[in-house]
Amino acid sequence: MNSRRDFRSHRAALFDGIEEGGIRAPAYSSREIHEHENDQAMDSLHDRVSVLKRLTGDIHEEVENHNQMLDRMGNDMDASRGFLSGTVDKFKMVFETKSSRRMATMVASFIAVFLLVYYLTK
Repeated sequence: MNSRRDFRSHRAALFDGIEEGGIRAPAYSSREIHEHENDQAMDSLHDRVSVLKRLTGDIHEEVENHNQMLDRMGNDMDASRGFLSGTVDKFKMVFETKSSRRMATMVASFIAVFLLVYYLTK
């Protein structure tokens, strides 16, 4: 029986690493496998972080552009508010006068300008 074990051990030593159909791949230790899996996970996380970094950069740029646009709109609204208040003051001055002919002319001109703008934009 001892000779049979010796035969198996010699045979195993002779054909170690060879299987039917070719050479068997070397067995990796569990540590090497875990390190390889960790490296793959780190690469995947690195890719995701890079995508998120680019995305947040794009969002930041978009927010900055919108803030600038809103600032310009606010300035334009302030300017138009000043212009409109000046116009309203002039209308008040015209309507406070007692001349009904002057008032009728002003109202008629205002309506004519309004209709002209309406038809030109239509």
